[in-house]
Amino acid sequence: MARQVKKLKRQARPSSRAGAPRRRGRLHSTTVQQLRQMIVTGQIIPGAPLRETELCEALGISRSPLREAIRTLAREGLVTLFPNRSAVAASIDFAEIEALFQTMGYLESIATTLLCARANDEDIREIVILHHQMLVHYHKRDLKRYIDINQSIHRTIMRLSGNVVLCELWELLAPRVERSRTAANLYPNRWHAAVLEHEEILRCLVAREGEKVAKLMTEHYVNGLVGLRPAASADDLIPLPG
Repeated sequence: MARQVKKLKRQARPSSRAGAPRRRGRLHSTTVQQLRQMIVTGQIIPGAPLRETELCEALGISRSPLREAIRTLAREGLVTLFPNRSAVAASIDFAEIEALFQTMGYLESIATTLLCARANDEDIREIVILHHQMLVHYHKRDLKRYIDINQSIHRTIMRLSGNVVLCELWELLAPRVERSRTAANLYPNRWHAAVLEHEEILRCLVAREGEKVAKLMTEHYVNGLVGLRPAASADDLIPLPG
């Protein structure tokens, strides 16, 4: 029996070692996601240092996975690295927000053109359902849920375009755009205008009007910049829905 136990232990060791990379991969992914969320939602404000001791305690991790996550977010543009200094949450200025919105508008205009050319009725129905869910939250004035569904609509459009490279570029920029929305403010009447623009975009998608919806998508992002400005203290402003 003792020999059998030893044999089982020896057999178990390789699988344990094989599982270690998977566990490290999951830990890295989780840490990146949590830290990204803290930066995107403004829990860590632009320019704030990423203090390792505090973050390790908050996330319940050691320094190694934290440092790996910081390097990953630096490649995404959410973190700035300095030699011999603590990393900081990347600063944001209006020029960057403008460039991000213009780029996302171009990416999504291409995606909508491809979508109109290849999508079937079921694909369009998926977007229609999301759109109506978004309207429910708009009428409830539930901004957080509205933005969540809004982001799902844009992500679904990208996915249904069928262009993997476009989707990769979009996903790379999406956290920075979301962060810009959080760090910026919007007059309430822009929210209403954004909903009307979504209505027209949906109508063109249903009608498969590729050229028109591509133009509308570019304009949708450009129009978002009209009401956009660096974060202010005015009480009558609300975060930007895209």
